[in-house]
Amino acid sequence: MSDRELIAFTRREFLYTGLTLASAAVAVPSFIQRSALGMQPAAGLSSIPGVPEERVLVVIQLSGGNDGLNTVVPFRDDAYYRSRPVIGIKADQVLKLGNNDVGLHPSLAGFKDLYDDGTMTIVQGVGYPNPNRSHFKSMDIWQTADTTATGDGWLGRYFDAECCGYGKGESGRPDGSSPEPIGQPGIAVQRDAPLAMRGRKAQPIAFESAEAFRWTGGLERKELSKYYDKLTQNEGDAKTAVRDANSNFLTRTALDAQVSSEMIRKAVSSKSRVQYPGNNKLGEQLQMVASMVNANLKTRVYYVTLGGFDTHDNQGGAQGRQAQLLTQLSSAVKAFYADLKSTKNDARVLTMVFSEFGRRVAQNGSNGTDHGTAAPMFLFGPMVQPGVASRHPSLTDLDQGDLKFNTDFRSVYAGILGGWLKADAKSILEGTYAPAPVVKKQA
Repeated sequence: MSDRELIAFTRREFLYTGLTLASAAVAVPSFIQRSALGMQPAAGLSSIPGVPEERVLVVIQLSGGNDGLNTVVPFRDDAYYRSRPVIGIKADQVLKLGNNDVGLHPSLAGFKDLYDDGTMTIVQGVGYPNPNRSHFKSMDIWQTADTTATGDGWLGRYFDAECCGYGKGESGRPDGSSPEPIGQPGIAVQRDAPLAMRGRKAQPIAFESAEAFRWTGGLERKELSKYYDKLTQNEGDAKTAVRDANSNFLTRTALDAQVSSEMIRKAVSSKSRVQYPGNNKLGEQLQMVASMVNANLKTRVYYVTLGGFDTHDNQGGAQGRQAQLLTQLSSAVKAFYADLKSTKNDARVLTMVFSEFGRRVAQNGSNGTDHGTAAPMFLFGPMVQPGVASRHPSLTDLDQGDLKFNTDFRSVYAGILGGWLKADAKSILEGTYAPAPVVKKQA
């Protein structure tokens, strides 16, 4: 088959069959934005001066608005128990954090272990000005890092700036330099790719099952497979033929889709050295993430979600619906870091946990809590500044029954972007925010 015939063949295969992914939410996967000619082996992490490509960020979204007051408990404050006579966590049940005036919900034993190991940071009172109590609007605010909830995602802007390999002046970097293209800069292990990961140029991929993430466009045909082998053997004539072809997009889509999906499926199929908690959806997601990290995929950001935190009724205190969810969260994160540590990859991975808002200070008539404002965030990994990073908001100086935030969530983002990912936080967040001191000084 000639190069010209192959290009026509690829166009037909793409148009008639296309790319089938596990998630229908994926519009234009980021791996089609770079050529297969530049695809590096999974274990081949490259090095660009000033850009720590080995570093990974994992985002855990707690959907529904987690009740922060029963998660990080101000057990020394009588106002807490006056506001929550039924659902308040008794002081003798709280997991104490040294001499701090706050402790953890008793279901967070895994978090307590990580805290004691010096690999956990608690940031209290996180929010933003003029808070919105709508699930959808507030989540969009967190995901765009914009209180108008418009525009692209904050992580998508990071991908555009650091991972896409576009021409000079288009990358988003202040100096106009172009980053090396990354095949899969962001992967969401869930059905829908979050707004946070959608950029102007880069798009994430999302899947619930890596086995279902595959190309079905005929690349397995003998002719196209041979042509792919020819390309990856660095034969100049073949490269030129593809670069100069009008259907370059279609050709590299097929090639990248096949290689990317095979790399991911191979990584996820590897067996973990650690036993993850059973019947735990978040644990399943994090186990897949650990497998991909341990396989040295070049992905910079992974995104997972645990839902069910909209506890308007029967929330419970030490027992109940929130307690069950916090047990899942805590045990999954602990197993995740044990898994990473078993392969000496824990120092590469910073994990951030957030929810779109907290709950009101006072319990409601249904022994639950209604939509509120400020809440804690959590960060994990050997690189974090351990301990409690900020003061707890006042339980008596309230804003119409809600906590007043004392840390803008974009300051936490700035601390992660600048301190861990070594990216230009001002450019990516499209504003200046004092970086929260959540990451140890990195080389």
